[in-house]
Amino acid sequence: MQASHVLPRPFLPPIWRELAALGRHPLPAPPRRERGVPVVLVPGFLAGAGSLHVAGEALRAAGHDPHPAGIRWNVSCSETAVQRLTETVERIADRDGQRVALMGHSRGGLFARVLAHRRPELISSVTTLGSPHRDQLAVHPLIWMVAATLATAGLARVPGVLRWSCSGTGCCEHFVRDLAAPLPEGVGVLSVYSRTDGVVDWRACVDPAGRALEAATSHCGMAAHAPTLWAVADAISDFAAG
Repeated sequence: MQASHVLPRPFLPPIWRELAALGRHPLPAPPRRERGVPVVLVPGFLAGAGSLHVAGEALRAAGHDPHPAGIRWNVSCSETAVQRLTETVERIADRDGQRVALMGHSRGGLFARVLAHRRPELISSVTTLGSPHRDQLAVHPLIWMVAATLATAGLARVPGVLRWSCSGTGCCEHFVRDLAAPLPEGVGVLSVYSRTDGVVDWRACVDPAGRALEAATSHCGMAAHAPTLWAVADAISDFAAG
């Protein structure tokens, strides 16, 4: 393993701005659509389904059909997490008879992109909220330290947590390769980023091959920021309509 793959990046975003995300943004009800889209919500690092509760409310109010990804706490090996996420998406797509939209926050967006690369026939679109897919370690040093602590615990065979090999060798070699690949034609892409992101380098979050949306909020705030969520709901509909 090359040391450069796992070392923290020389990047220090204003993490104090994340305190602004603690308040909840009001969500006025928009017009409902005649036919919504099934959407699987994938939480970010150290988070679970509850972190995307407001986002789910917003998508449901917009007429979509949100579903949790089944991740209680996003700390596991990336490859393992994607395999489980794939099973969830397969089940929903088979039940509804249509392709599923994915919305992933932070690390959850990395999972969403890899799944869409591997199984484009299941996915209508991928929306990432502050997901550093161009460099998954372009994060604040405090976040890197937490990930490093978990990876060290993984070496001690603590179950259910990521490992150092998740950086691109061993267990997650294919995950890292697929994350770097462009998404297939026919899968819509919306990259949501914020220049005031206090957790990740926003420049690592933008896919130049898809749509991009700059959010006037923090990294954590994206998942509860009404204007951002309405824009996401509209994009999901547009992508599903082709």
